[in-house]
Amino acid sequence: SNYKLMKANESLKIKDEAQNQFINVAAHELRTPIQPILNAIYLMQSSDLSASKKNQYIDIIKRNTEKLGRLAEDILDVTRIESNTLRLMVERLNLYDLIQNIVEEYKRNIHFIYKELVVNYESPSKTIFVKGDRLRLNQVLLNLLDNAGKFTKKGSITVTTAVISNKVQVTVKDTGVGIHPEIFPKLFSKFVTRSDRGTGLGLFISKSIIEAHGGKIWAENYSQKEQKEVGAAFNFTLPLLDQEDVEHQEEHDE
Repeated sequence: SNYKLMKANESLKIKDEAQNQFINVAAHELRTPIQPILNAIYLMQSSDLSASKKNQYIDIIKRNTEKLGRLAEDILDVTRIESNTLRLMVERLNLYDLIQNIVEEYKRNIHFIYKELVVNYESPSKTIFVKGDRLRLNQVLLNLLDNAGKFTKKGSITVTTAVISNKVQVTVKDTGVGIHPEIFPKLFSKFVTRSDRGTGLGLFISKSIIEAHGGKIWAENYSQKEQKEVGAAFNFTLPLLDQEDVEHQEEHDE
């Protein structure tokens, strides 16, 4: 009918507008790190430089090149998500080990930037089995830790796990400035960030990855008046592997 055709055309128009907006914003975001790279190269070519100035310009080039690389990867992930071509390489994982490794890696990297930041991992169990894509879950955890680090230059970031019924809940809690009220409603949308170090795509990608695993992700601000603490907590859940599946797998491994 004409009504159905009209609705289909409207839907296509909205989709085209959203796609065009994404391309425009992505192109702008990609251009942003290019100018500092070009400026640094131009200054290196056009003047006699001391070793410290040269290193300063090399650092600008390195930092912005890394930002370009991250942005390109994030944009590719978004296109995979929106075209339903994001594929998970699922295997049986002990989530405890995966988180332990990520937290240790993050601590090593972050120590050079924020010397007053303490990063902890607390878990009641050392065996938390899930079915998941190791690289994608690493990506989510690193993104949540990076996010916490951007807004918690000193204080603490604590990663905890809790087994609730047939799910495991992972929480990344910080003592930073908390989530800005303007950002909160659109936190998991594309290109939403209040940091000059972020692409604004990480949380959108993380949400898609967790939901593809059959889990949920959400965020909250908290305030502990007795400890004079404020901050943000990002939580996600994943379905636990059935105990029968674990036992069967262990028998098979032997």
